[in-house]
Amino acid sequence: MDQPAPISPARPGPTPGPVGTRPGNRPTVPVLAFGGILMAVMQTVVVPLLPDLPRLTGSSPGAVSWMVTATLLAGAVLTPVLGRAGDMYGKRRVLTGALALMTVGSVMCALSSDIGVLIAARALQGAAASVVPLSISILRDELPPERRGSAVALMSSTVGIGAALGLPLAATVVQYADWHTMFWLTSVLGAAGVTAVWWAVDESPVREPGRFDVLGALGIAAGLTCLLLGVSQGGTWGWGSPRVLGLFLAAVVVLALWWWQQRHARSPLVDLKLVTRPRVGLSHVAALLTGFAFYANSLVTAQLVQAPKATGYGLGLSIVATGLCLLPGGITMLLFSPMSARISASRGPRVTLALGAAVIACGYALRIADSRDLWMIIVGATVVATGTTLAYSALPTLILRAVPAGQTASANGVNVLMRTIGQATSSAAVAAVLVHHSAPLGSALVPTLHGYLLAFAMAGAVALAACAAALTIPGDPGDPGGGSRFVRTKGARVKGAPDEAGALEGA
Repeated sequence: MDQPAPISPARPGPTPGPVGTRPGNRPTVPVLAFGGILMAVMQTVVVPLLPDLPRLTGSSPGAVSWMVTATLLAGAVLTPVLGRAGDMYGKRRVLTGALALMTVGSVMCALSSDIGVLIAARALQGAAASVVPLSISILRDELPPERRGSAVALMSSTVGIGAALGLPLAATVVQYADWHTMFWLTSVLGAAGVTAVWWAVDESPVREPGRFDVLGALGIAAGLTCLLLGVSQGGTWGWGSPRVLGLFLAAVVVLALWWWQQRHARSPLVDLKLVTRPRVGLSHVAALLTGFAFYANSLVTAQLVQAPKATGYGLGLSIVATGLCLLPGGITMLLFSPMSARISASRGPRVTLALGAAVIACGYALRIADSRDLWMIIVGATVVATGTTLAYSALPTLILRAVPAGQTASANGVNVLMRTIGQATSSAAVAAVLVHHSAPLGSALVPTLHGYLLAFAMAGAVALAACAAALTIPGDPGDPGGGSRFVRTKGARVKGAPDEAGALEGA
């Protein structure tokens, strides 16, 4: 039985009404979407710098790679932690803090060329990974049912939109200005995002009372750090090296102990009873597989079009031109997010998820059929982006319909964590395939076209597995022909409410 959620407005204003029906004319949805896009841009802008950073910072390529690894690790660790904190202490408050940490990290990058400071700053920016799950939870609490589906779909698509915008933007700035200018620009945008959220977003009245599980937070931080560090560094250190094997062993032991602690904690960081329910657990599995399949698109496309023409298949494009090749996919994600919401409303989100995964697989089939012509490369990458839009937009809706109102931020945080693990695994797997299938070109080894095609085939197969996982998710009582549900309203449970603001009966 869910505990009543106290009404705790963060600032003076009209008395909150039922969840999802609060009055107000502030541009909440555009502001939250801006925050999501900004988060994705902040994660992407460092990519064009990576080849030159060893020279610019006087450090080794291995040290520079930690500017990506640190953000990945911090984001994976902090997303479920900040999601739980948002459910307990206020989602707008925690969202503002995450954006502020991201902005502070950007200012640190703008002020320094020391690799240690840069790595620490990028770790701070990893806190922004919690922006999307926190924002989705706010949308559930603040918007009426008729607006909620399209808003959640748009919020989910901001990850791809921001990534598609960030790469050409960063490449252009790096090419024509000092590299610190890029971080000054993102600092200004970050400060604007913090201000806009504080002004336009009301604090959610839905809270999950209890004591914050510090031990659980430390346990998941240690376990995920060992796991993702081993995955991200396996190709560099060697998959059979004592360091990598030790990290994987430590991850298994720590996460097993964490699981036991969460099962016995009075107020756990992650409600494992909820996670192990088929509708929630299978949604997390689908998120992991979809994250793997989606991420290979950006990784492989960027390398393929930049490969030298002497390889026989490469196009020799600049980093700016490469970003422009991925831009149509970002635009497509923006345009198709309303369609995803309509499909979920008429057929149910699990159908949308399965369809999206199938479209991703079709996109990779196109990539295998032709990866030499630029226009076909763009078409194939855009089809994968379209499928990603459908899948990523459906995942939070599945979670929202399956968990109590007081746990939406933490549950979506776990779902985003699974996507992150999928992306990290995809990066390692793609790197392993391309390294194994390389050929000499002058004094360097470059991946062969066969290696790229194998990477596409691998990602397509994982997309089909995600489709299968989606189809095994138990039916949603809120889908057409489904049953009733419960919705939390001012701390009470009301049966039969025709929206997705509460926990489903028997979920």
